[in-house]
Amino acid sequence: MLKQVDKRRQFLDLLLIADESLAMIEKYIDKGEMYIWKENGVKGGCIVTAESFDVLEIKNLAVYPQFQNQGYGKKIIAAISKKYCGKYKILQIGTGDSPLTIPFYLKCGFKYSYRIKNFFIDNYDHEIYEFGVKLIDMVYLRKNLME
Repeated sequence: MLKQVDKRRQFLDLLLIADESLAMIEKYIDKGEMYIWKENGVKGGCIVTAESFDVLEIKNLAVYPQFQNQGYGKKIIAAISKKYCGKYKILQIGTGDSPLTIPFYLKCGFKYSYRIKNFFIDNYDHEIYEFGVKLIDMVYLRKNLME
């Protein structure tokens, strides 16, 4: 079940799975809302922020490694989508151009929106690789919450 939490820093280990930079996490950890998925213990969680009156963004979506590929990420996205349906028009997420994350979000109903060139080069102090792919651009995907 999706549960809102206030003590976000107790879940830093979880947030660091999706974003390995503590400095970047500090930019959004106290904004918006944080949710965890509890089902016989914490499986994963996310932070969502209002980017405008009609756009909600998932800033960090993570599932503990031992629970990955079991549907928890999809459950979190579905629960967030349901919770905010009708309150926001768009749910968006930014991610690296990775062969793992892009197909996952597409399967969750997101569609390509735009990209920020050199985001990972300009905002991280080290190179980041995901499944052998160097992350360079931030890819934004969007999902309509009004349907």
